Amino acid sequence: MTEVGPDPRVPTWEEIARDHGRFLYTVAYRLTGKHDDAQDLVQEVLLRVQRGLASYTPGSLEGWLSRITTNAFLDDVRRKARRPAEALPDDAERVLAGAPSADEALDAADLPAHIQEALLTLPEDYRAAVVLCDVLTYGYQEIADMLGVPVGTVRSRIHRGRSLLRGLLA
Repeated sequence: MTEVGPDPRVPTWEEIARDHGRFLYTVAYRLTGKHDDAQDLVQEVLLRVQRGLASYTPGSLEGWLSRITTNAFLDDVRRKARRPAEALPDDAERVLAGAPSADEALDAADLPAHIQEALLTLPEDYRAAVVLCDVLTYGYQEIADMLGVPVGTVRSRIHRGRSLLRGLLA
C-alpha cells in the first residue's frame, strides 16, 4: 500500500498564486479587515513568496504562507506606527471607492460582520494570534513558530485577545 504524504516537490510561484490566492486573501482580510489593505497585503506576500521560494522546504505550504502573511502584516503595522499616514485630500472627487468582487464578498462573509469588527479593535499582536488560532485553526506551537515568539506568549496573546473579544461581543 502506498502512502500519500505531502507533495515533496516545491511548487512554482504561479501555482502558489493560482492555487492559494484565495487562502492568502482570506488570511489577509481577517488580519486587516479591509478589502484594499488585504489586497495590498496579498501583493506583498506574493513578492515575499517569490523571493523566498528557493529556500522553501516542502512541508506545510499553508503554514508557510500563513507565517509570511502574518509577518508581512505585523511589519506593515510597525512601519505605519513609525511613519504617520498622509491625510486624504479634501477633494472628494479624487477618492474612489472600490467594491469587492462576489468571491471576495463571499470570503468576507464567513465571519459575521460584528465579529470581524470586534477583531479589528484588538491590538495587532492579539489579533494575529487569535486569527491564526481561532479562524485558521493552527496549533499553539505552529503559531509560535510563525510569529517567532515562545508558546507561552502565544497562549497569553490568545487568552487576552479572546477576553477582549468576549467583552466587546457581550
